[in-house]
Amino acid sequence: MKNLKFNSTKVVTMGEIMLRLSTPMNTRFVQANQFDIIFGGGEANVAVSCANYGLEASFVSKLPDNPIGQAALNSLRRYGVDTSAIARGGDRIGIYYSETGASMRASSVIYDRAHSAIAEAKVEDFDFDKIFEGAGWFHWSGITPAISDASAKVLEAALIAAKKHNVVVSVDLNFRAKLWTSEKAISVMKPLMKYVDVCIGNEEDAQLCLGFKPDADVTAGKTDAAGYHKIFEQMKKEFGFKYVVSTLRESFSATHNGWKALIYDGEEFYESKRYDIDPIIDRVGGGDSFSGGLIYGLLTKETQGQALEFAVAASALKHTINGDYNLVTVKEVEKLAGGDASGRVQR
Repeated sequence: MKNLKFNSTKVVTMGEIMLRLSTPMNTRFVQANQFDIIFGGGEANVAVSCANYGLEASFVSKLPDNPIGQAALNSLRRYGVDTSAIARGGDRIGIYYSETGASMRASSVIYDRAHSAIAEAKVEDFDFDKIFEGAGWFHWSGITPAISDASAKVLEAALIAAKKHNVVVSVDLNFRAKLWTSEKAISVMKPLMKYVDVCIGNEEDAQLCLGFKPDADVTAGKTDAAGYHKIFEQMKKEFGFKYVVSTLRESFSATHNGWKALIYDGEEFYESKRYDIDPIIDRVGGGDSFSGGLIYGLLTKETQGQALEFAVAASALKHTINGDYNLVTVKEVEKLAGGDASGRVQR
């Protein structure tokens, strides 16, 4: 990519991996007699995607030194993610409860993550110079500084170290209203943008985390990419991003979405092809799978258009997979990006 210089294809991500308790078979919380156990979390999901594509992927976090923390760590190791930078300690792992919606009934998430290990982590828990030695890319999301003031301080130390080692930095803005207000998000996130090379976020994230608002009515299913051009130009000018990227989701129902994306490198806007995802099996992790696909695409493809098409196809496939992790291969993504959406049995 002409706008980015990479030291290597080693990808480091940092954030919280959580225990997800999901109601089975689209049942409601009040109906459930049991939960399905899954592990996942924004940056952990990105690390798994990158590892599945053959990149060297490392995840940085803190987990309690107990069997549940070990189970979370093992879930990452299973897919080839380097867990050597995960600190151990603290009292608990964050938990979230997930109720999968259907048709006009929206999905719902309830967090139980206060005082988790990463929320109370300290800068001294991590050797960031060692972590970023030989790394080419660092990815984080707006969820990490939203967890606690302590995790925000750890993140800032990581960003300083990443830039010291000339590592490319990407952010998924990922605003979470259940974690902080827009005012707090803007006060924390805007100062961190000086470290960012690639900014990823949808229209709501840009408004609530950075104070920008595109001309688009997503609730009504109107996601004309042209409405994003001006805001992308403004964001690039203010923060100096090398790339500004947004997913464009049309939410017709909980199980039927339109899905495409837009990227801007300061010279050209590129809009991806659109996917009609119906039915959606599991939307959780859809944005993370896009980030993972984009990182792989920007590291390996010749143009921003090719990188974006890979990311959008990867994310479209994730919507068909249960759980947080996107368990697809490069070959599967490239087949869909190349136009084969038949879903025929592969023999």
